[in-house]
Amino acid sequence: MGFVLLVVEDNELNRDMLVRRLLKRNYEVLTASNGEDALQIARREKPDLILMDMRMPIMDGWTAVKKLKELKETRAIPVIGVSANGLQEDRDQALAVGCVAYESKPIDFNRLITLIQEFTKKAS
Repeated sequence: MGFVLLVVEDNELNRDMLVRRLLKRNYEVLTASNGEDALQIARREKPDLILMDMRMPIMDGWTAVKKLKELKETRAIPVIGVSANGLQEDRDQALAVGCVAYESKPIDFNRLITLIQEFTKKAS
């Protein structure tokens, strides 16, 4: 089984575009459209890395990451926070709840792939 990513994004177009690009790079990709679904999928599937949109309905990314880090079975999964808001305050908050990195939208895909590859190497 390859490196499994969980993409958590409430905007369907953004999610689909990101998933297609990741699949072309031969990653296995799971998806969720809110933090609540992301928690359930992460607990069940144990992805190698999570790309988490921070601003979503039902449960936002900050809450979801905080809960993931509180659970023994998901604590070690690295999470990259993603948001359209590039404010330093949002970045700091994402890192404070447990994200290992933070990327602003529109996503610089090459930079994102470089980040993911760092974790691919750590996982192997």
